[in-house]
Amino acid sequence: MSQNKKIIVAIDGFSSTGKSTVAKELANKLGYVYVDTGAMYRMVALYAFRNNCIDDNTFDVEKLVGLLDQINVNFIFNEKVGFAEAYLNDVNVESEIRSLQISGFVSKVASVSEVRAKLVEIQKRLGQQKGLVMDGRDIGTVVFPEAELKLFMTASARTRAQRRYDELIAKGDDVTFEAILENVTSRDAQDTSRKDSPLVKAEDAIEIDNSNLTREEQFDKIYQLALTAIQS
Repeated sequence: MSQNKKIIVAIDGFSSTGKSTVAKELANKLGYVYVDTGAMYRMVALYAFRNNCIDDNTFDVEKLVGLLDQINVNFIFNEKVGFAEAYLNDVNVESEIRSLQISGFVSKVASVSEVRAKLVEIQKRLGQQKGLVMDGRDIGTVVFPEAELKLFMTASARTRAQRRYDELIAKGDDVTFEAILENVTSRDAQDTSRKDSPLVKAEDAIEIDNSNLTREEQFDKIYQLALTAIQS
């Protein structure tokens, strides 16, 4: 699909609301570039864990900040799977960054101002040409406050935990629903209460509560919103 006018679609919202899934689908439908900012923070979290900056009990922020210049995040399109996979320092880490353990570190790492500054700079640069769909926590409020279409996705914590649980079980991970629910609620609290760029709905964002929407119903709704924004 092609249009003369290209826009930026900023999709924010809580964890496990399907932001990345719908963002990928929308980008493919529009012929736009898709950027998964959550994966960027997950890559930094993975690097922090591998370099002994963070574990279940401690977080050496100063050590991580000192290593930021050594971290390179990138996305490379894989035709076999149909989307761009995450690369940390030129190594594919798409699978590693989705683990429950790394998920538990993401909000803590994302709360570090220096980490956010580094990644926001990269994100802003990616959006200079427009024709981009980006999802995360502060895309419509911090990264692209001028985005032509801003969406804020939400769903109940139990609904989101069930979706995440089903996804991980399908991959063969040994997890419990209770652990997933705890991770979801903990991330919600951390994301909404951090001092630097907390998760908030932009005043001009359109809220999408997908607790009771099918994947197809949600996509159709968002696609129509995008077409309206492009044609306006």
